Amino acid sequence: MRHVSDDERRARLAVRHALAPRHRRGSPHDATRAMTVLHATEPATVYLSCWARVASLTAGDVDRALYDERTLVKQLAMRRTLFVFPRDLLPAVWPSASARVAATERSRMAKDVVAAGIAGDGGDWLDRARAGVLAALADAPEGRTAGELRQAVPMIDVKVTVTPTDPWTASRVLTQLGATGDVVRGANTGGWHTSRPRWTLTRHWLGETAERWSAGDGWRELVRRWLHSFGPGTEDDLAWWLGAPKTVVRAALTGLDAVPVSLDGGATGWLLPGDLAEVPDPGPWVALLPVLDPTVMGWQGRDFYLGPHRDLLFERRGNAGTTAWVDGRVVGCWVQDDAGVVRVRLVEPVPAAARRALDDEAARLTAWLAGFRVPTAYLSPAMKTA
Repeated sequence: MRHVSDDERRARLAVRHALAPRHRRGSPHDATRAMTVLHATEPATVYLSCWARVASLTAGDVDRALYDERTLVKQLAMRRTLFVFPRDLLPAVWPSASARVAATERSRMAKDVVAAGIAGDGGDWLDRARAGVLAALADAPEGRTAGELRQAVPMIDVKVTVTPTDPWTASRVLTQLGATGDVVRGANTGGWHTSRPRWTLTRHWLGETAERWSAGDGWRELVRRWLHSFGPGTEDDLAWWLGAPKTVVRAALTGLDAVPVSLDGGATGWLLPGDLAEVPDPGPWVALLPVLDPTVMGWQGRDFYLGPHRDLLFERRGNAGTTAWVDGRVVGCWVQDDAGVVRVRLVEPVPAAARRALDDEAARLTAWLAGFRVPTAYLSPAMKTA
């Protein structure tokens, strides 16, 4: 069995994730394809993830890909998380990961509506709410904001509080419609660091889209792209990333003729059959990545790049804060001071040359942000102490 060491996994990460300088991509679309998808829970993450992987980038470049060219599209999918997808991957994710999320959302919402006393039949209420929103968007090709839709469809202008810590409002209906692929988050009415979308019918935003794949073909394509970006990975890694049972993972691996490889520590990982050659050493590199960057969040088993620092670099809910990288390992985080200057906080010693490179990268990011302080709800312990 082919063995892939942790050193080789870190080299693959540098090359496939476009983080080593010689392997950066030329556009936001290419950077997103390198990662399969980008995390978009916090809007700024999309821009900062692209900044780390594109040699020369402006916020306008990302805006054009999202809102003008529409080669990148925001879509709720794996683990009920919002991602940015390359447009051509949407027909695969709609019947697979997104459909799984949509079904879970539907079941929960229907129960909540009944429990809150809003309707006797939660499924019927949701069907009518969905139909109302779709009708309101049918004659609005430019889309409508959530506030405008609440006015146009009064029945969704509700607050459902079954669980006091997790109430939901009209936006939950829009979220479920997005998961089914009927609507998309269109033009953003706020700045690049905010999410104030105009919700738009998918056919209005994307025109005629490719026919949706079968669920099995969709899962298989997601696994294929993940293996190219993140492989080798284990079944546990894939099941966690997909938010799907291992039966789905195993069926996809079988369908792809994926090849088992041994990993340091004794686990079995998987690679695509044409992807067994060793990746050349990318040379020294550093990177500063934003909260929830897909490189940090791409595996369940993270020891080969996190070492002993998981508790310092992830907040209590399991979300990654900012990270500083040297040659494929996380060595710290970054924060901004009151003036917006980016500062690196190390959690382990690094060679002097690596420290200088991190400081240079911090200066480059400071210049790119031009005094803007990036807001985040995901402060890791390392960020807090910094």
